[in-house]
This record gives sequence, structure tokens and C-alpha cells, in this order.
Amino acid sequence: MQKKIVALAAGILCATVMPAMAQATGASKVELWGIVDAAIRHTNNEGPAKGNLTKMIGGGMSQSRWGIKVEEDLGGGTKALVELENRFNADDGTVSTPFFQLAYVGLQGPYGRLTMGRQWNVLFDVVTSTYSSFPYSPYMEAFKPELGMAAGARTSNALKYTLATPTRSWVGTVQYSFAEGNDNTDNVRNVGLGLLPFPGATPLSAPVKAGIDNAVAAATGSTTPNALTTAAGGIASGALKTMGGFLRYSENGISVGGGFLRTSLPGGSDLDAWTFGGSYRTGALYLNLGYGQNKVKWKSPGTPTTVGAYVGALADRLVDQAIINNMWQGQTNGGFQVGDSDKRQMIKVGFGYQVTPQINAGMHYFHAKQSGSTSGVSNGKSNMMVAALDYAFSKRTDAYFAVDHTKVSGGQRIYIDAASLARSRTGITAGLRHRF
Repeated sequence: MQKKIVALAAGILCATVMPAMAQATGASKVELWGIVDAAIRHTNNEGPAKGNLTKMIGGGMSQSRWGIKVEEDLGGGTKALVELENRFNADDGTVSTPFFQLAYVGLQGPYGRLTMGRQWNVLFDVVTSTYSSFPYSPYMEAFKPELGMAAGARTSNALKYTLATPTRSWVGTVQYSFAEGNDNTDNVRNVGLGLLPFPGATPLSAPVKAGIDNAVAAATGSTTPNALTTAAGGIASGALKTMGGFLRYSENGISVGGGFLRTSLPGGSDLDAWTFGGSYRTGALYLNLGYGQNKVKWKSPGTPTTVGAYVGALADRLVDQAIINNMWQGQTNGGFQVGDSDKRQMIKVGFGYQVTPQINAGMHYFHAKQSGSTSGVSNGKSNMMVAALDYAFSKRTDAYFAVDHTKVSGGQRIYIDAASLARSRTGITAGLRHRF
């Protein structure tokens, strides 16, 4: 399958660049750009004492970042492309891991655009370009529940091919990425095995199986060790096999689109994520509506006859569960702890309004539902709302004020974070942003 994908990519590459070979001009353009954003954020129900927390954050409306874009004119309507983007926290100067969150090279010509490297995935592409939360800033960095549905938002080792009509009223993209025999998998699996103290080839009995199942239930719930979650995060940002695409239509203020992405997890499970929605712009008003769903198809452990085989299968499940945890959980990603659930759905609706040339206002509501927990303790719902006001001092500098609220309900493991066990939280964010 991978050989066929590589062959197809090579064919597209040749078709894209051939018209330009005889008349390349070599003219290049290099652009250095960036955003620096810092804010003060106050939240309640934090920590075991459920107290208040006020802190400076390195990105309230936007994550601070800088990047380099390169274009070389190859002639005949074809150009070469390079993009590098690093993200950092303006409050303390720390940088993202990996250092470049985007890093790709490509060609764009009469027959489309082909890019290779670490890129935004097709789910992020279609939501951002079609029905994002705010018209002047696609997401609020400090509170962006919809990104928890985007399967990590970025994909490494990715091939993307985009084809658009001349007016870009229709745009379609397909994506494929390579797993490349992810060498982090065994390390994470060993952490998972360490959670389950039942090694060896002892014949599997009902009491032993019950003991292992109880250990797995604990490990896949709120008590998942940080070591496992952190290590799985390395896999999630590394080599995972994906395949998907999106299609978008936009004209006369109306935009509609949808996308699908399958992510093959290293433990043998699959995450199927899809989304659709639309927006409408008329004068100063912007309206948007969207839906997303993530469904995990857990790999069956089969019918192992020894403790060792059974524990091995469950350790694979722990690896995949930890990767899903990385993608789904956290207040900014929807306010859920994942536990052993296998399905999450979200509907989003909102508006923006240009009050004056300098003032933008907007409000967004999200409703999410999580299901599939065998025990029921991780099934639940979340209702989230954010309202934001932005004041532009100039085209490059603006200040903003936002209020967000999250309320979750359901099983006993449905809470915003394991430290506080809180089921509601309100945040207030005020910040300053500059683009260059």
C-alpha cells in the first residue's frame, strides 16, 4: 500500500513541476512572520482545595509563534514552497516540542499543490477554513474545545495533495502519513506492562483475568500515570499512519465543508474522526455551525490462554488509550477525562460581529457527549461557552477580553481535571497581541 502511495505522489510531483521546467525563473521570496501574545488568566475550582488561580499565560487569543515562508517562482504558474513554524510561550520563553510544529516542502502548480512533512491535518484544515469559532482569530488559544476533536491537529511524515478551482470556490485535499515502524511504541508498551504486575506464562484463570481487568480499569481512568501519558504524547506527535481528506465549498458568503481522517494507533486500534459544518458572512455578521465525532475501534485482545499473552494485549490497549488521552483531555480541549470511553461527539454554534472598525465581538457554545465506557463511569456530557471582545489599536496590535465557562456531568470519572475533581470552571482572560 505504501509503495502505491509513494508512486502516486511521485506522479503528482512530476505532473505539477513538468510544465515549468523549460522556463524556470528562479525568483524567490522569503518571509519572516510572527505573533507574540501574552495574557492574564483567572480561573476557579483549581487544585484539591478548589481555589482560585491567577497566572500569566503565553498565549490567550493566539499561541505565540514565529515562522519562515519561502516561495520560489519556477515559471509556468508553478512555484516551490517551504514553511517552518515554531511555537513558544511568551510568559517564560519556553518553546514547543517538536521545535518546528510545522515543517514542510512542496510544489504548487496548474495541477494542484503537493506538500511533504509535518503539516496541519485535514480536520484542522476544513474547520479553520470553513467554520472556525471567530472570524478574526480562528480559535481562542486559552479555550478551544473543538481542537480536542481534531486528532492532534498536526501530522508528521505526511503527504498532502490539494486541488482547487481558479476562484477557490471548491477546494479538496487528501492526506496520507507513514507510521514508519514507530520506535517509541515498545517503550510506551513497557510502561503499560509495568502497570500490570501479572507476567509469565501462567494459565489464565477467571480470578487472574479479573485482577488484570481491574488494573486496566484503573490505569485507563483518571489515575493513568504521567509517565505513560507523556510517553504516548511523543508517539502522537511522531509517526502515526493516517489517511483522509476534506472537501469545501465557499462562495457569496456561504461556506460548507466536511472531512474524515483515520489514524492507525500503534497498539492496533483505529481512531476514525470526521466533521462537517458551515458558516455565513453578511456585512458585519458571521454565523457558524459545526459537528464532529471521534470513534475508537479498539483492537480485540482475542482469546489468549496465558497471563503473559493477555497482559501483552492489554498493554497495547494502554498505549492506544494514552494516545487518545493526549488528544482528547484537558480543559482547553473540552473539559473531559477520557477514561475507557470510545466515542466523543461535539456540536458547536456561534457568531461574530464587527461592532466598529476597531471592535470585534463574538460568542460560541459547545456541547459534547462522551460514551462507550464499559463501566459507565467515563460516560458524560460537557457544556462550554466562551464570549470574547477584541479591540484593534492597529492592523498589527490588539487587546482582548474573554470569559469562558465549562460544566460537565455524568459518571464518577467525568470531571475537568484529576487534581481538583471539579465539575465546573469559569475562566477570565485579558491579553495583548502583536503580529509582525
